[in-house]
Amino acid sequence: MTRRLAHGALMAACLAAALSVVVAQANPAYKLGRFSQGGRTFLGLVLNDSVAVDLSKADSSLPSDTSVLLERYDTLKSRLATIASEAAAKRPAHAYDVKALDTLPPVIPQNILNAAVNYTEHAAEMAGRSGNAVDAPTTPPPSEGIPGIWPRKPGDKRHNPYVFPKPVGAVIGDGDDIRIPPGREQVDWECELAIVIGRTADHVSVDRAKDYIFGYTLENDVSDRGGRADGRHGSDWFIGKGHSTFAPLGPYLVPKEFVPDPQKLPIKFTLSGQTMQDSTTERMTHSVTEMVSFVSHVLTLRPGDIIATGSPAGVGAARGVFMKPGQTAVCSIGGIGTLTNPVVAAGHSSGE
Repeated sequence: MTRRLAHGALMAACLAAALSVVVAQANPAYKLGRFSQGGRTFLGLVLNDSVAVDLSKADSSLPSDTSVLLERYDTLKSRLATIASEAAAKRPAHAYDVKALDTLPPVIPQNILNAAVNYTEHAAEMAGRSGNAVDAPTTPPPSEGIPGIWPRKPGDKRHNPYVFPKPVGAVIGDGDDIRIPPGREQVDWECELAIVIGRTADHVSVDRAKDYIFGYTLENDVSDRGGRADGRHGSDWFIGKGHSTFAPLGPYLVPKEFVPDPQKLPIKFTLSGQTMQDSTTERMTHSVTEMVSFVSHVLTLRPGDIIATGSPAGVGAARGVFMKPGQTAVCSIGGIGTLTNPVVAAGHSSGE
């Protein structure tokens, strides 16, 4: 009797495992990316970070522009799920190995907004370096919020959010070179979870902010720590953040339904294999929904816009170590992906 019960339990477990595989194949998670092949650019549905299905060939009625697809995503979701399921069951002719393609930035946003010092430990390490961090933990938080933009709740001991624009012209994709500008030797990394906006957002509340999020990607907020020598008007965010190639983005966009909790994701940065940052998005000062609400009270956000949520501790400036030509920058966030970029001198490329 006991043996029959054990056998029955084993059979039930095997059946459950087999059923879970069938369900996973029927409803596979997917990502979205942009690719180039033989001079042709296309929007792809990515499975297992390894195969890209050309959406224009899977269904010619689908948008070829990422921002348009994001805007219409709610009505297209079921069709994309069907394409993913069919491709997982039987690989079609219009599916390609991503290694055989050039991976482009997954979206070209109208706006990129980056959170400054949104992790307490990063604020502490930067305050120790410069003595004038934007959000130094030794500075008491303000007694009120920002009128019309950020209402302050009683008992909130955090500083108000701080955001700066990152030039869209600095965007590069996975595998593209980060170029060290001539004469700028203090070029740093900041591995960040990036929010991808899916709907036009204007003065949205924190409680409703999730409705305006399409999903997530990665940004390496590359930073020039060399300053401008004259100290004019304080921090120079344009020199610090705006050089060409200083906004690696991607490799893909992950719809929010495949990210159970964006505040519980491991985040890691390595430089030529050496771990520099090792943290979790759980340590953010202001959450993803708070950042969307805050930014939308200043700027109307459009589908495809990016909000990078800040860097954890472990940047090079805190330890006097900076990126050098010949190194490789790798930003990884669990469930989102891995963004890899060679570091080169200006005027050179990693292929030389």
